[in-house]
Amino acid sequence: MSEGRHDPGRPAERTPGGKKPTLRERKKRETRQRISDVATELIVERGFDNVTVAQIAEAADVSAMTVFNHFPRKEDLFIDRIPEAIELFTGAVRDRAPDEGPLAALRRLACDLAERHHPLGAVDDDFPDFWRIVLASPALRARAREAVEELETALATAIAETTGQAPGSPAPGLVAALVVAAYRTVYLATAGRLLAGERAADLADDHRARMHAAFDALEHGLPAL
Repeated sequence: MSEGRHDPGRPAERTPGGKKPTLRERKKRETRQRISDVATELIVERGFDNVTVAQIAEAADVSAMTVFNHFPRKEDLFIDRIPEAIELFTGAVRDRAPDEGPLAALRRLACDLAERHHPLGAVDDDFPDFWRIVLASPALRARAREAVEELETALATAIAETTGQAPGSPAPGLVAALVVAAYRTVYLATAGRLLAGERAADLADDHRARMHAAFDALEHGLPAL
């Protein structure tokens, strides 16, 4: 998401298959990032509802069509890490070691994101400004809720495909829903404390402990996959 547009913790550039991207793919990513950066600066300065896509396109020196080619909705210009979140969570499941279960892989990802102060990990002093803008906009709040649903659906698919579940089995969807709910609960608790003025350095250990406790509860309460 745009609060981490200068974040050094962004994953190294790779295609979904793990290959180094082509020049064309790199150019597309650079254009997407430039548009998102410009959008974020304008939204922070003026407020989400006071910035139009046309203004963003002009400031980024692209056409409005180019903006929509990269971002289907205006909200995605600010909440721009939805594809990255889906890629990270499904990738953790799909690329895990043969002897590692989905929950273990997702626990490892959750702890890594927090350790790297990644925007999807919640523990950083720079993030509250982003969250305040989201909280102030009904449209952004609604898009954030939809993003959670999209992540849950994609994660369920990845779990089903990598665990050999029978078609129609409810287990992958249940696991995905509970993992996303557990992660979101810990994330929002930490975000709330940062918004209240606490410092990330003082919350990091507690955040990791609560994340481990959440996954412990999942591992004890869910069937093995």
